[in-house]
Amino acid sequence: MNVLAIGASRNIGYYASLRLLDAGCNVVFMLRSPSIFDSDNAIQTYVQSGKAHLLKGDALVQSDVKHAWEETLTHGAVDLVLFSVGGTPSFSVTKGFVISPANLVTHSLMNVLCTISTQSPQPKLVTISSAGLTPSSHAQIPLLLKPIYLLLNIPHKDKMGAERAISHIAGWPWPESNGEPELDIMGEGWMEKEGLPAAGTYQNVLVIRPALLTDGECKADKAREGKVGYRVKDGDFVAWTVSRKDVAHFVADAVLNRWTEYQNKCVSIAY
Repeated sequence: MNVLAIGASRNIGYYASLRLLDAGCNVVFMLRSPSIFDSDNAIQTYVQSGKAHLLKGDALVQSDVKHAWEETLTHGAVDLVLFSVGGTPSFSVTKGFVISPANLVTHSLMNVLCTISTQSPQPKLVTISSAGLTPSSHAQIPLLLKPIYLLLNIPHKDKMGAERAISHIAGWPWPESNGEPELDIMGEGWMEKEGLPAAGTYQNVLVIRPALLTDGECKADKAREGKVGYRVKDGDFVAWTVSRKDVAHFVADAVLNRWTEYQNKCVSIAY
């Protein structure tokens, strides 16, 4: 597979990209600071073998994203876009956790969607979202975790905006109970933005909603034969946590082995 990884300098995107490289994929990393991998022996090994490519760019800049598409296409048709952009939140006493800009994920994803390759077949598109964004999803959050999710209200508004954009291009219903994301998240006239795939025309997406993320080990790697180590279901379910490494395990498994099972779905993952 030929992969464009955006937001993969760390966490889920990083661990998933390593698994894809291990499986023989070609991965182009779009990075604000390619030097972040200077001391990463695993990545550097793949750079030297010609399987990993480090490209400087900012997902908030549409021309940079367009350039990333062009560079990835030099290695052949793009099979997968792994979008795992996420900011490092700071804490405000009055607002809880905040990110800057407040629409970091939505704006970056819109840049990806508005410059996406028009090749056929369409590239697989995997985006990392979060549990607890919509009213129905938040209702499934265990009571003891709800205060944490309330503190994440601002970053979650951003991720909800990203889900709204995906639901539009994929033609998924958007329940009225969800409400529409705020204008400062989506931008004025976002549905008519130049380059954005028309409603219902992009049928090759997977949205993943992890439970509360941890830095624990990958349980799937140690699971007994016939077991996975985590649960994946359509929609939402009551769940506590899941490690970033297990989410990365699922990403690689889904795109390499089980795409027909998960294509055009929004799934939750947790222990």
